[in-house]
Amino acid sequence: MRKLLYVSMFMFAVSFAASASACGMGEHVDGYENTNVNHAHAHWQAGASSPVPFMFLDVRTPEEYKAGHIEGAVLLPVQELEKRLNEVSKDKRVYVYCHSGKRSAKASNILAGAGFNNIENVEGGIVAWKAAGYPVVK
Repeated sequence: MRKLLYVSMFMFAVSFAASASACGMGEHVDGYENTNVNHAHAHWQAGASSPVPFMFLDVRTPEEYKAGHIEGAVLLPVQELEKRLNEVSKDKRVYVYCHSGKRSAKASNILAGAGFNNIENVEGGIVAWKAAGYPVVK
């Protein structure tokens, strides 16, 4: 019985360590990772206490941003991204989101192509964020 307990504890520790090290645990695509909204929210919720510095990048239009965005997100429309890459930190994990995920995938591709390494495309965008009941600000 004791041996079974130790084996179970060991297996839990190994699986926890593996999952904790896997960023958003999403699919790697073209130099960035697709991540689910729950992972992005957990990191957002940790805020300044997070051991990994991060930023949220909203690549929608100014009008969409004004209608509701993730608190603290930087607005940088995808159409302007290539000209304004200097506004995105290479020293932080960057969570990129849009309305539903198409523009953020394009923006993630642009960032990866420009040498950014810690890019996470938030699958489902602000639609998924709101559907999960997470807060937005106007």
